[in-house]
Amino acid sequence: MSFKSTRIVPVPAHPSARSHGRRARVLLLGLALTCVAALVSPWAHAERVKDIARFEGVRGNPLIGYGLVVGLNGSGDQTSQAPFTVQSLKTMLDRLGVTVPPNVNPQLKNVAAVAIQAELPAFARPGQNIDITVSSIGNAGSLRGGALLMAPLRGADGEVYAIAQGNLVVGGFGAQGQDGSRVTVNITSAGRIPNGAIVERPSPAAFTGGPMMLNLHSADFTTAQRVADAINARLGPGTASAMDAGSIAIDAPSEPSSRTAFLASIESVEVTPADAAAKVVINSRTGTVVIGAQVRVSRAAVTHGSLTVTVSERAAVSQPEALAAGETVVVPRSDVQITEEESRMFVFEGGVSLEEIVRAVNLVGAAPGDVVAILEALKQAGALHAELEVI
Repeated sequence: MSFKSTRIVPVPAHPSARSHGRRARVLLLGLALTCVAALVSPWAHAERVKDIARFEGVRGNPLIGYGLVVGLNGSGDQTSQAPFTVQSLKTMLDRLGVTVPPNVNPQLKNVAAVAIQAELPAFARPGQNIDITVSSIGNAGSLRGGALLMAPLRGADGEVYAIAQGNLVVGGFGAQGQDGSRVTVNITSAGRIPNGAIVERPSPAAFTGGPMMLNLHSADFTTAQRVADAINARLGPGTASAMDAGSIAIDAPSEPSSRTAFLASIESVEVTPADAAAKVVINSRTGTVVIGAQVRVSRAAVTHGSLTVTVSERAAVSQPEALAAGETVVVPRSDVQITEEESRMFVFEGGVSLEEIVRAVNLVGAAPGDVVAILEALKQAGALHAELEVI
């Protein structure tokens, strides 16, 4: 936001013009300060309730199924190592009126047994379509170009909630030579079918009458109280009450249409969440270090250096003197060198900010592993006022 300067020119002919000019400048300065305060005020960082919380019971339900993918170009399961594929095919053909003799085991190359997974959204109704993911559970080389035959998808209660079928979309591909060499890009043993399942049974009802519970994504007592206060300010006192750090009880109407409009108005309420707890997160596998904005360090002096040990092997020839009774032999020689990098000591002033912590660490050129060591040492010394979490 930019502000244009206004020049007030006093008119000597009128005795009160100079006072009017001063008043105009004061009003302009007050307007500018008000606009700046509005830009940095807390509500500028407010979030909607629907972005930080979810109504209890309004959630998706996982579905799982088993099926067969056919039409593969010779990249299906090796039936000698995956006998369940042949068994499933025989069962399917038997239901379709085709009887396969018990002593016959077809050597299939274009069929693969797969697991199917999907999520039944909240309020899904029969006839709606949902996306599904298909993954090989045998030794199929690729599912590219295959088609999934009709397969039921069941919930945790064992009931069938959707029927899956369709052509797979596989993002990867592969090529194999006769000498066994093989090149694969991405994953070819899994794919998706957009709108590949039709809902046959509605999701379990959770939108019933009575009080509703609003659950925060991240539990925090301050945020829970702020949410309750903001809802009460919008819809009246007593509408919401914080039960604990993660739950807010909502006194919602019982009539369905009024209940929907009431909860929709709650979702649009804006709340400023509380500042996150001071935490340092370290990924032990990748070396990634994330330092929260609330992390503070007491006054402490830190020095960190690395010790490098280099061992080199070389061969030396030991040759006897002339006319001496000896043999020429090759003797191994080992050279060991120890190098210690010069380390500089730097001081963390008490209560430094995140930017100052990063700047001080960068001054000594510390690698991610060195940063982890420094933070752990500061925590042990009691100078790091934050929770140190390793994932």
